[in-house]
Amino acid sequence: MTTRCSTTTTPAPRFLLLGDSHAGCVGRAARDAALPFVGGPVGSGRDFLGPFFDVDDRALTFRDAHAQRLFREFLDTLEVTGLGGLEVPLVCTFGLSAHTLATRQNWDIHRDRRGTVPGAFLRSALFTDLVRANVRGALAFYEHTAAHGLRVLAPLPPQRVPGMSDPDVFFAVQDVVGTELARRGVEIVDLRDRVTDARGHQRDVFCQQDDTIHGNDAFGRLVVAELLDHGL
Repeated sequence: MTTRCSTTTTPAPRFLLLGDSHAGCVGRAARDAALPFVGGPVGSGRDFLGPFFDVDDRALTFRDAHAQRLFREFLDTLEVTGLGGLEVPLVCTFGLSAHTLATRQNWDIHRDRRGTVPGAFLRSALFTDLVRANVRGALAFYEHTAAHGLRVLAPLPPQRVPGMSDPDVFFAVQDVVGTELARRGVEIVDLRDRVTDARGHQRDVFCQQDDTIHGNDAFGRLVVAELLDHGL
């Protein structure tokens, strides 16, 4: 989903929202709450794992033409030429598409005789290195924002594990990515203790109906409330 969610009415925008489809419910909730912002989804989750942008003279350009067009529109609305001129926080979901990285067949080689991916492997340096390699594009993006001294907040995605994904790998991937983002100065917005059940999965009341991965608008409202608690 790449539908743009934005509002540019006065008062001035409080943040720039960039992300994949998980940013959609955040944008809708902010709009419904009359919280001024600019931005929205610019692609799908898998688009922002591997390399997806270039930097020339410190200016970032998305390789995908559609994403770049939206990005340019957002910056123009904020009256800045690049992320380096951003004066509001950035709320971003790039790299947090854990269900994609947790696709079962990707990890078959590491399964034991019971068909599970051993916990020792999921805690290993090798697993961490594999995850880093798979999200190197997103990590490079957050290194770019850190170099510009931007305040960046990253809401964890809904804790939904579709049938194509391995739950143990999902949660392990998410832990690795969260740690890597925090090392790059990103503030993790974590609602897991408020939206999950005893297994760590998203409760139905916060799930988009007829959908296996997205949160609904109730989840988006919780994210927006947490962003406000963070001072946005």
